[in-house]
Amino acid sequence: MDYTTLTLFAREGTEPETIPITSLYEVLQALPDRRRGQGERYSLALIVFFVVLAKLAGEKTMSGATEWIRHRGASLAQRFRLRREDMPCQTTYSHVLAMVDGKRLDELLRAFFVRWEAQSRCGDEPSRLQTPQGQADHAHLAIDGKAIRATSSQPQPVHQLSCYEVATGIVLWHCNVQEKENEISALRPFLTPGNVEGRILTLDAMHTQRTLCAQVHRLEGDYILIAKDNQPTLREDIADLLEDRRPDRRRWQEAETWNKGHGRLEHRHITCSPDLNDWFGKQWEGIEQVFRLERTVCILTTNQLRHEVVYGLSSLSMRQAPPARMLSLIRAHWAIENRLHHRRDVSLGEDACQTRTGPVPALLAQLNSTVLSLMDRAGVGNVARQMRYFDAHLEQALNLVLTGSCSVY
Repeated sequence: MDYTTLTLFAREGTEPETIPITSLYEVLQALPDRRRGQGERYSLALIVFFVVLAKLAGEKTMSGATEWIRHRGASLAQRFRLRREDMPCQTTYSHVLAMVDGKRLDELLRAFFVRWEAQSRCGDEPSRLQTPQGQADHAHLAIDGKAIRATSSQPQPVHQLSCYEVATGIVLWHCNVQEKENEISALRPFLTPGNVEGRILTLDAMHTQRTLCAQVHRLEGDYILIAKDNQPTLREDIADLLEDRRPDRRRWQEAETWNKGHGRLEHRHITCSPDLNDWFGKQWEGIEQVFRLERTVCILTTNQLRHEVVYGLSSLSMRQAPPARMLSLIRAHWAIENRLHHRRDVSLGEDACQTRTGPVPALLAQLNSTVLSLMDRAGVGNVARQMRYFDAHLEQALNLVLTGSCSVY
């Protein structure tokens, strides 16, 4: 994958221009605007920019974002050289956001954040991107779905699938699961050489399917999958081997970790074996090992214990991914829940937002991911605290979106 160039189009049909690496506002201007020019007061890029700016300052609803922008109309009009200080109404935001091409937005944001992250790592030395560590930083992709709860009462609730680059925190793409399909069929078009080659994909048990394993392996990627009740025979065969105390264990390997934090003590123990590779090889293409992962969690305040055993398979050989690395990769998968979905719900109030107009809820979810990526790139540790800082210091929020730098509180 090329992390060194970013050439975009300002408008459809115009000559390409090089976008400043860290200016999100310039990138948004490459979005196609399908509105008629008649009566257009605000550009599509400016509308989307205002929504991102309000979200950076902690506004969780469209009505709140609208009012927040209006209260700062004079400053924003001066900064962007607008003819009037009147800011858009809520209906305008909903109408314009409904016309945004979500797929094109994903493409632009992916290129923007990948280029920014690459520039921050290598500066004027692109060769650093080709180092083993540079490639490893982009290897692990966690894929998971999330329901947009505000649409749960709609005839067709929005369920969005996301691909999260674990090491960098970049969301590479979003995909809305359409009517009469599920995550499995929605994921299929995204399994392309550019998305899979050289990557390690971790997914939940729903995606433990023979066709996915075959496709990922043929595209020269790797997978780590969990076997649960949707694949009962697979699960039982792995369990029969790894729970049996009598077989030859000379090729088996084990590792364990202890972690204490957030009021709990967690013990994780994994056993890996290549002994089923021949047995599963024809059905589960590329398989190199199976594993048994045991988790025990003790809640320190109550001494309550939680115990779980899961089984899985991977196309990574035991040389590529010994047990200690398997433990790390499986645990790292949960970054998509903890650092993306959870923060979108808690810090950005995604589930509480009541906007239901057409494609707008899904687009707002994309913008929530954008806000978190901006925070990560700026080195923000506490999103809620930084939002309060941006609310009090408009200029710092503008600096982040316009130049890619700001003060971190």
